[in-house]
Amino acid sequence: MHHIRYFLAVSETLNLTKAAERCNVAQPALTRAIKALENELGGELLRRERALSHLTALGQRMLPMLRECYDTALAAKMVAASIRKGETAPLSVAISHTVPLERFGSMLRELSRALPGLQLTLRRGSANEVAENLRSGTAELVIAGPLDQTWSRLDTVPLFEERLGLVVSTTHKLASRKEVEFKELSFETLLINDGCELVDELRARLEANGIFNTAAHHVGTQEDMLTFLKAGLGVAIMPFGMVGTNGICRIELKQLNLARKVSMYSVAGRQRTIAGATLFNLLRAADWDFDTGTKQ
Repeated sequence: MHHIRYFLAVSETLNLTKAAERCNVAQPALTRAIKALENELGGELLRRERALSHLTALGQRMLPMLRECYDTALAAKMVAASIRKGETAPLSVAISHTVPLERFGSMLRELSRALPGLQLTLRRGSANEVAENLRSGTAELVIAGPLDQTWSRLDTVPLFEERLGLVVSTTHKLASRKEVEFKELSFETLLINDGCELVDELRARLEANGIFNTAAHHVGTQEDMLTFLKAGLGVAIMPFGMVGTNGICRIELKQLNLARKVSMYSVAGRQRTIAGATLFNLLRAADWDFDTGTKQ
C-alpha cells in the first residue's frame, strides 16, 4: 500500500522530489518503491524526463484502479478503527420464514438505542438455510423453530412456544366456530407451508386422523400462506403466533395438541460481537408471555 501511495503522489506531481516530500519519505526510497511496483506490474509506470516526466500508457491504465484500491484500503482501515472503538456495531441475524419479526420489534429497538452504531443484516430462509448461515458464520444468531440439525457446537436457548390450530378466513363457513374436529377437514382444501419446520409432523397428524389425499395448495412462505387464507383458497394448520386477527380466524382443532418451540441458536465457543452479545442477552431475558405461547 505504501508503494501505491507513492505512485499516486507521483501521478499528481509528476516530480519525484515533490512526491517524496508529500509522502514524507526520502527520494531514493520513493524511487525504489516505484521501481518495485513497476516490476510487480511488469512495465514502466512513469517515464522520467526531468521537467517532462509523465505517466506511460501502463501508468495511465493503472492509475484509476490503483487509486480505487488505495481508497478502499483506507475505508477498510476506518471501518476497522470504528469497530475497535465501538462506534460501529455490525450484526447478522438469520430468522426462519415461519417466525414473524413483529415478535422482536421491542428488542431490536432497545438494541438500536444501546448501540447507536448498529449495522444490522437480517437474513431469511428455511430452517436448513438459516442453520447453514449459522454454521458458516454468515449469521451470528439464528431464530427459528426446531432445527433438523445435530452438531456438537449448536447452542440452543428456548424462547417461547406457539400452539398450532386451524386458521381460516373470516368469510369461511367455519369462521364462527370455536373448535372443529379433524374429520371436518376431509372436505376442505388444505394450505401447506412446505417451509414450516413442523410440516412432516403435520402430515403425520393428518394421516393419523384419517385425512388422506385431500386437496391442497403448497406455498413456501408465511406471506403467501396468509394471502391464500385471506383470499379464501383454503384452510391451514399453523402456529397461532404467525397470524394476527385482520381477516383471519383462529380455531381450536380437537386432538391436534401440537406446539412449536421457537429458539435462539448460536455456536458454542464462537466469540460474539458486542451487538450479538447484547441481542443474545435481550432475547434470553425477554418476557415472552402472550396469548399464543408461554415463556420458557
